[in-house]
Amino acid sequence: MSFKRNLRITENQKKIIMSVMLVAMMMLNTGFTHVSLPENLHKVTVNADGKSVTFDTTRTNPQLLLAKAGVKLSAQDEYEMHKIDEARTEINVYRAVPVTIEYQGQKKEVLTSKQTVEDALIESGYNLELMDVTPGLDTKIRANLDIAVSDSAAKLEALRKEREEQVQTSRGMQRYSAVYDMEATAYLPTDGGGDGITASGMVARRGVVAVDTSVIPLGTRLYIPGYGEAIAADTGGAINGHRIDLCMESYGEAMDFGRRDVTVYVLD
Repeated sequence: MSFKRNLRITENQKKIIMSVMLVAMMMLNTGFTHVSLPENLHKVTVNADGKSVTFDTTRTNPQLLLAKAGVKLSAQDEYEMHKIDEARTEINVYRAVPVTIEYQGQKKEVLTSKQTVEDALIESGYNLELMDVTPGLDTKIRANLDIAVSDSAAKLEALRKEREEQVQTSRGMQRYSAVYDMEATAYLPTDGGGDGITASGMVARRGVVAVDTSVIPLGTRLYIPGYGEAIAADTGGAINGHRIDLCMESYGEAMDFGRRDVTVYVLD
C-alpha cells in the first residue's frame, strides 16, 4: 500500500518538473529571461607597454581604470583618454624615456613622455621659432634619442627684417610693404568742386589723401609721420608722381602745414 503511494508521489513530481520546464521554455522563447545590463556599462581598452587590456566596466575614473588593467604610472609618465563612441573608451599610456638635448655645446639628459621632438623641446622651455632642430620636429620620441638644437641665423635674419618692415603708429607697430619719400601739400574738404566728395566717392575729411594712382592705388592704407594713418581716396590734377595732398580739418592747419617732404608708408 505504501509502495503505491510513493509511486504516485514520484509521478506527481515528474509532472511538476515537466510543467516547470515547459514554463521555462516558454519564457525563453518569449524573451522574459533577458537580463538587462547596467545602462552605463562600457568597454575600456588600455594600451600600455606594447600590450592591450580590454574589459567591461561602469567606472569612468582613469586612475581606477588603469589600476584595473594593472598599469602603474611613474611621475613622468602620461596617459591620454578618449571616447571612441558611446560604448567604447581607449586609454593610451606613454612612458617617460630618456633623451639627450644638445644646445650651445652643452648636453643634458631629460625624461619625457611627449610623443614628438617638438613637444619635448617645448616642454623643456625652448623657443623653436628661432631655432634649427635635428632631427625634425615631427620625429617620434624614442629612448636615448639625440636632439641637436641651434640658433637659426636664417630665422633671426628673417625676424630682424620683419621688425625693420614695421612702423610705429597710434595703433601700435604695423607692417608696411613699401615706403616713399614724397612732397606733400594740404587741402580742405571745400577745395576743388566744393562738395567734399573725393574721386573714390568718399567724403573728404582728415585722413583722406589724394595720390597719383600710378604710384599708389586708390583704397591703399597709408601712414605718414606727423599726419597719421590715412587712406588714398582722392586724386588731383597737380598730384603727379611722388606727390601727395593731405586733407586737413581747418584753414589754419592747412596753412601751418604748407608744403614739405614726408615719408609715406604703405601699410599691409
